[in-house]
Amino acid sequence: MASQTATRAIDTEIIDAQTIADYQRDGAVCIRGAFKGWVETIAAGIERNMQNRSGTASDIANGRGSFFDDYCNWERIPEFVKLVRESPAARLAAAVMRSRTAQFFHDHVLVKEPGTQKPTPWHQDIPYYFVDGQQTVSFWIPIDPVKEATLRLIAGSHKWDKMILPVRWLDDGNFYAAEGDYRPVPDPDNDPSMKVIEWEMEPGDAILFDFRTAHGARGNMTAARRRALSLRWVGDDAHYVERPGRTSPPYHGHGMQPGQKLREDWFPVVHQG
Repeated sequence: MASQTATRAIDTEIIDAQTIADYQRDGAVCIRGAFKGWVETIAAGIERNMQNRSGTASDIANGRGSFFDDYCNWERIPEFVKLVRESPAARLAAAVMRSRTAQFFHDHVLVKEPGTQKPTPWHQDIPYYFVDGQQTVSFWIPIDPVKEATLRLIAGSHKWDKMILPVRWLDDGNFYAAEGDYRPVPDPDNDPSMKVIEWEMEPGDAILFDFRTAHGARGNMTAARRRALSLRWVGDDAHYVERPGRTSPPYHGHGMQPGQKLREDWFPVVHQG
C-alpha cells in the first residue's frame, strides 16, 4: 500500500478537532465505522438501484468484469432517502466543511464486479459539476471489505491552483470540447512530489474528501465484489457556476444563474446548525 495517514475511531455523532484539521490539510480523512449500522440499508439501496437503473447509468467493461455506476437516484430509492435524512452524514459533512449547513447534492453508486480491470481514472469531481465553493465534501462508503481496490487520493490536491482536465471514464477522452485552463491528468505513482493516501477499509467505514481532491481507484482483480456509495454535500459558500459544456450530473432545466445558491427544492438542506 502507499503511504497512509492516521485514522481514528470516533463517535459518529461527534467529530474531533484533529479529524477536521486533517481534512482541511489533506483534503481527505477516513472515519472508521461511521456507517457501520447502515451497511444493510446501503446494500439494499444499491441492489434496488441496480435493478432499477436510471437513464444515466453506465456499465463499463474493459477486458473482463464490469464497472457499474449510476447517480442522482436517492429520491426514488427509499433506503437512500433514509440514509440522507437520518444517518450521521449531514452532521459529519457540516463539521468537516466547517459549515453551518449541509446541503445534499447527489448520490452515486459504484460497483466493480470481481475481475474488473477498468480503473477509476485520476480526477477531481469539481470540474464536472456546476457547483463551486470552498465548502464541499464527498463520502465514499464501501459495503464490502476493500484492500487493493480502495479509493486513492492525492494529499493536498484540493489546494492546487489549476483543476485536472476532466475525462470521460469510458474512453479517457476529454469531457469538454476544449481543454481550457486545466492541468494534465496526473500520474502520482511516478511523481515523487505527490503523496498518495489510501486505506484498507471495512464495510461502513467512510472516506470523506473535498470535491477538489484528486482521486482514483485500481481495478478490482479480486474474487469479490466492491460495492460503494458516494454521498455528496455542499456548505454555506456553495453556488452555481457554468462550465465549458454539459456538466455531470446534468440536471436539466434547473433555471439557476451563476453565483446563486443551489435551489433547495432540488438540493435539500438536511443539517442547519
